[in-house]
Amino acid sequence: MARAVSRVAALRRLPVAKLLAAAEIVLLAREHLAKLEPHERRRIAELVRIGRGRTRNLTPHQRAELAALVAKAEPRLFVRLAAEKLSPVPVPRRARR
Repeated sequence: MARAVSRVAALRRLPVAKLLAAAEIVLLAREHLAKLEPHERRRIAELVRIGRGRTRNLTPHQRAELAALVAKAEPRLFVRLAAEKLSPVPVPRRARR
């Protein structure tokens, strides 16, 4: 119970704008994770656990599998959209190569 109260107290100290920005990023991340099937999300977690956060601890096949799963979640799009949400000025779009 004390832990929950301390979390709420910490949230009260955050400015509302920062809290809303964090919530928008969480929702954006959720949308990108939803692009993966549940078994794919579990597999990413398993590969990260196996590799202990380092790709060199994975076999070449596992690395390729992890890269494909991460690519499916569109991380570049996530970063661009997050930057657009947080930026006080419009973020210019780069031309695709």
